[in-house]
Amino acid sequence: MGTEIERKFLVCGEQWRQRAAGSLYCQGYLRRDRTCVVRVRLAGEKGFLTIKGTTKGAARPEFEYEINPADARFMLDNLAEKPLIQKMRYLVHEQGCIWEVDEFLGENKGLVLAEIELEREDQPFVKPDWIGVEVTGDARYYNSNLVSSPFSRWGK
Repeated sequence: MGTEIERKFLVCGEQWRQRAAGSLYCQGYLRRDRTCVVRVRLAGEKGFLTIKGTTKGAARPEFEYEINPADARFMLDNLAEKPLIQKMRYLVHEQGCIWEVDEFLGENKGLVLAEIELEREDQPFVKPDWIGVEVTGDARYYNSNLVSSPFSRWGK
């Protein structure tokens, strides 16, 4: 069984931009509930289907499979909840770690998050200066929740 262990943070600086190239991601959700999330994603030219289980701490079961990009596009257009999540993803190498920085577009424009995937929950790592407040346990920042409660509507 695959397990995802990640921690998520707000981004509070721009220093990361000079060392990162971005890729466009478009993702949608076929199922979103407390026990299971089923996501379809186009990441650049590749398609993926991902199933995630219930989060416990910073860990959850995760199964990800590469699929035909045309199939992913069909699912996004015809089966996934709207609005779709659109973002630029940047991989930033910092002090032996790889940070995934997501700059959201569309209805979530203005939100910039960084995630780090870990081998174990208590694994130590150094936070770069541009990493802000940790939001790992805050469900508002789950991509799956940004569908029904986009960042652009939080202040309203």
